[in-house]
Amino acid sequence: MTAIPSFTGDANPYGGGDPYADYRTADFPFTQYANLADRRLGAGVVAANDEFFAQRENLLVPERAEFDPEHFGHKGKIMDGWETRRRRGASAEHPWPTAEDHDWALVRLGAPGVIRGIVVDTAHFRGNYPQAVSVEGTSVPGSPSPEELLADDVKWTPLVPRTPVGGHAENGFSIAVEQRFTHLRVNQHPDGGIARLRVYGEVAPDPQWLKVLSTFDVVALENGGQVEDASNLFYSPATNTIQPGRSRKMDDGWETRRRRDQGNDWIRYRLAAQSQIRAIEIDTAYLKGNSAGWASVSVKDADESGAGEWTEILPRTRLQPDTNHRFVLPTPAVGTHARVDIFPDGGISRLRLHGSLTEQGAAALAARHQELGG
Repeated sequence: MTAIPSFTGDANPYGGGDPYADYRTADFPFTQYANLADRRLGAGVVAANDEFFAQRENLLVPERAEFDPEHFGHKGKIMDGWETRRRRGASAEHPWPTAEDHDWALVRLGAPGVIRGIVVDTAHFRGNYPQAVSVEGTSVPGSPSPEELLADDVKWTPLVPRTPVGGHAENGFSIAVEQRFTHLRVNQHPDGGIARLRVYGEVAPDPQWLKVLSTFDVVALENGGQVEDASNLFYSPATNTIQPGRSRKMDDGWETRRRRDQGNDWIRYRLAAQSQIRAIEIDTAYLKGNSAGWASVSVKDADESGAGEWTEILPRTRLQPDTNHRFVLPTPAVGTHARVDIFPDGGISRLRLHGSLTEQGAAALAARHQELGG
């Protein structure tokens, strides 16, 4: 684990105006990965020992935390985050919490995976943020209850050791543990509030599940697909195109800025493993005056070094706004990577590549799963 400036120290009291004016953040080296704690993937905060002032579910809200200085309720100031009550000692002679006292929340990742970085965001928690945080991970199959996760036989792996954090700031931690995790335990020492939690990493799917499915979306994030690069991310992240479900609004897709040259925009993907692709869906839902005009799809069957030739499997095809387009390929296309090109600019909301793993792909995925402790 490496703290990427941890912003230790106090934040200034709110002085009015834009509450984010003095917010502290940085460029973290892991945010190109997907957020494994995304509610769209099925993530959830399954339990917490205390949530007196603010509910634990706020930790995973996708939007940034909001702050209303005049919003109070029966329990006090209403905060957009997870906030526990103030801890106290055992007696008047010892009114302070002990060094071991802490609050905790259990987080189910939306998709099991290898974690590359964690952000503990204390936005708007200025005098009530925790002194320190720590994060642990575990891998438990199925859908365990909180009681099962807290059982003595569950092994928790330290990801972020107890580390001081700053208030009203994004506190980032780079993770270098090459294991597959399904759940996290987020601890705040001794008490306080955290606005948001982001867990960046790579999905590591269950090979047995994909084997049973037979035909599935081989580029979907939840199945182990990943965006490797994109030409432009001006309005929204390219990872949106492989999120579960259909887009629900315009910014729940991928949209580029307007081009003023003769080029085109594109996204490059890594598939779950080597696959046979049989059908393609390109959805432009909610993109009406800004959808891509045309699109093409290519695949590459890369060797261990990543080298390989790109082969076009869907030629440049006219797209309609706010429409799901479906294409059945005349013959299956084998590849490990895919690329969608849009012309000249605009956006798509989802890309689906329906197919199945090859024998080589299934073997590679199973070996990787075992390597990660699955």
